[in-house]
Amino acid sequence: MAENRSLTIDPRSGFCRSNSTFYSKRNPIPLPKNDSLDVTTFISARAHHGHIAFIDAATGRHLTFSELWRAVDSVATCLSDMGIRKGYVVLLLSPNSIFFPIVCLSVMSLGAIITTTNPLNTAGEIGKQIADSKPVLAFTITPLLPKLAGSTIPIVLLDDQVNSNTTGAKIVTSLHQMMKTEPSGSRVRDRVNQDDTATLLYSSGTTGASKGVVSSHRNLIAMVQTVINRFSLEVGERFICTVPMFHIYGLVAFATGLLASGSTVIVLSKFEMHDMLSTIEKYRATYLPLVPPILVAMVNAADQIRKKYDLSSLHSALSGGAPLSKEVIEGFLEKYPNVKILQGYGLTESAGIGASTDSLEESRRYGTAGMLSPSMEAKVVDPESGKALTVNQTGELCLKGPSVMKGYFSNPEATTSTLDSHGWLRTGDLCYIDDDGFIFIVDRLKELIKYKGYQVPPAELEALLLTHPEILDAAVIPFPDNEVGQFPMAYVVRKPGSNISETQVMEFVGKQNPESGIRRLHTQEPIRQDS
Repeated sequence: MAENRSLTIDPRSGFCRSNSTFYSKRNPIPLPKNDSLDVTTFISARAHHGHIAFIDAATGRHLTFSELWRAVDSVATCLSDMGIRKGYVVLLLSPNSIFFPIVCLSVMSLGAIITTTNPLNTAGEIGKQIADSKPVLAFTITPLLPKLAGSTIPIVLLDDQVNSNTTGAKIVTSLHQMMKTEPSGSRVRDRVNQDDTATLLYSSGTTGASKGVVSSHRNLIAMVQTVINRFSLEVGERFICTVPMFHIYGLVAFATGLLASGSTVIVLSKFEMHDMLSTIEKYRATYLPLVPPILVAMVNAADQIRKKYDLSSLHSALSGGAPLSKEVIEGFLEKYPNVKILQGYGLTESAGIGASTDSLEESRRYGTAGMLSPSMEAKVVDPESGKALTVNQTGELCLKGPSVMKGYFSNPEATTSTLDSHGWLRTGDLCYIDDDGFIFIVDRLKELIKYKGYQVPPAELEALLLTHPEILDAAVIPFPDNEVGQFPMAYVVRKPGSNISETQVMEFVGKQNPESGIRRLHTQEPIRQDS
């Protein structure tokens, strides 16, 4: 904040007219000044009174903090003995598991780089990532070995299953064997600096094809500090990990960051509604991260859920992925009055950090993505002219802060088009920031529908459709037309028992928003919640 003292910043909006920049109204996060620091050491050095780090929801197996850190040391020793050094890339292909964090923390402690991939990706998609990132070692489970069949990378199995799937694979050892190794204090350790690369996560980017996002130890440390300071966690908090650990938020928050607070993370290998709810009841979880469709499903099935499951331990739901409407928020609070809703906004390129609502009062700014995260700055830029805009003006959101990536891996062109020389990240999201510093995402820059020369944001029409009492879900896409350029086409899911017609929906939209231009509608029955 020192550099901001000479600036005149509006305390209400956080906007500074002299440089057209919005500054976070939250207290800045403390960042370590020691440059020679890796994120694993930073997390492990944090003092807390927690006992159990991870619980496997399916089996009940758990890892205490002492068991976890001994395992990390043991695996790091083995990796060092195998020749893994600073800057080497290691691939992790696995569903969520209590062993996932051990691999990540071990790799990063050596200054090596972890790259994760979605287990649902095809062998071809994974092959492209391997060709781009050039990992020297891979960790995976036996059922996923066929997805690495075309590769010659040495493999460490996260399980001990040896069957026909393992034939032909270059398996060098198993994680369990590595964890039995006595940690060595004399192993080769390269000096790791905060600016060194820690993770290489693949994202479609703010636009276009999948690219490797290069995040440094400094980026991840900033993310950890933001998460820990946001929640002011007490000992005994229990988080359900429904978020994929291969994703930036799952990796940095649930697989690694929350360890710094002494909280317990209960790991689900995959999402299934019954498993999630029964896990909350069985392990007395207090925090539930989810995405809006799960939250909506919990509202729609609330009566059955409350009869079948005891969710009384739950006090916070953390939603991300899209802003929540008034109807969804108030519907959830009515059904689950003891659970507050907190929201978050971020990108892989910003280590999952950007904006958040940190109280129920803030979440009741309906439709907001929240206020800027601590130590984060923003500009709202006119996409056509590049001019920085002021309060309540709509343009592309640009972010700058300690968690913003170093760039895209081996892709200077994509880096230059997304990250400028001053560290401003173009998010590709259209937004405005109101008088109180709350960010409202209007739409994706590339997804605007060009109707008769007007720019129609699909998200606004989707939000409008969801206000209809008989509509469960909606998606709006552009449909090409010779006369008007594009017109919006809506896909609508009726609520159970509803027979609302296409004509009725279009009449409803026409009354609310006559300039919407919706000409086509596709309706379908709701997907069963138990399917």
